[in-house]
Amino acid sequence: MSAPLTARALGRALLARQHLLERSTLDAAAMVRHLVGLQAQAAPEPPYLGLLSRIEGFRPEQLTTLLEERAAVRIALQRGTIHLVTADDCLTLRPLLQPVHDRWLRTSYAKRLPDLDLADPAGDLAALADRARALVEAEPLTFQQLGPLLAPAYPASEPAALAQAARCALPLVQVPPRGLWGRGGPAAHTTAEHWLGRPLDPAPDLDGLVLRYLAAFGPATAADVQKWSGLTRIGPVLTRLGDRLVRLRDEQGRTLYDLPEAARPDASVPAPVRLLAPFDNLLLSHADRSRVLPEEYRTRVMTVNGIVLGTVLVDGLVAGSWKTEDGVLTVRPFAPLPRGARAGVEEEAARVLAFAGAADGRTVIAPVA
Repeated sequence: MSAPLTARALGRALLARQHLLERSTLDAAAMVRHLVGLQAQAAPEPPYLGLLSRIEGFRPEQLTTLLEERAAVRIALQRGTIHLVTADDCLTLRPLLQPVHDRWLRTSYAKRLPDLDLADPAGDLAALADRARALVEAEPLTFQQLGPLLAPAYPASEPAALAQAARCALPLVQVPPRGLWGRGGPAAHTTAEHWLGRPLDPAPDLDGLVLRYLAAFGPATAADVQKWSGLTRIGPVLTRLGDRLVRLRDEQGRTLYDLPEAARPDASVPAPVRLLAPFDNLLLSHADRSRVLPEEYRTRVMTVNGIVLGTVLVDGLVAGSWKTEDGVLTVRPFAPLPRGARAGVEEEAARVLAFAGAADGRTVIAPVA
């Protein structure tokens, strides 16, 4: 058996596939598809900044056009969280990930929905879905609007919980101007079928989804695929894929799965400084994040209230956080920056400021706390 892959080697493979070793010339739609979507619950910056870090010459209007022309949408998918995906992926991924949404509804809202038998999706929940569909297809609605409109038929249930039940039962997309760069609007929803004028994929391919995950995030364990998707029982899928995958191992002896032709650069390949978006997929798509996020820094990046900060990658690892406010981009290193890294941080910060229309802004590198 070949030598185990070190955490550093796994990190380099991940960065290569995420186009964070070298920026890509892919267009925005192709990159969104390659990444199987971008985490997008915080509107609107994260998806735009996620593409900025990966695409050479990326401009905000390139993604805005996709959203306005309905070639991309914002919808709850992996792990039940909002992702920005292509229209085609929306129609394929949403039915594949239905078990994630069903489990989330049962565990989070069952006690607040006494009128519904959640164990029978074809019964009460299907009837609620029909009511909700008629409402949101007549006019896009926020959950604050939808819940009270559903409430008369379910008097013992909380309106807010009814809206979440509709979110689970239906593929609800957030319509523009929600999530557009430099603009904004309420999180108003309609169904994906109504917005895109097409039905959901009647035969979505789970094997294909796992292969796409490995192309963008591998090598990975079964637990990694499950963490990224929110699905369970991925092990049998990986077994079924058989010779379409290679099997490797990490330093802990865990089995890693990968595509035979996928890039696995040598661990010595240099990794440039990058500023990752808040909620960047790079940090949220593995059970073991140590290939890019040192465990001692995890709580400094992922807060107790579910926020994931913008982060600074130095030599392929998270080395600090960053944020912008009033034209000032502040970087907070977690340890002294290595020799030469400061120039890279300042260059990347200037790129973000220019993208945000603050080319005359300034960068502050705070002292190590």
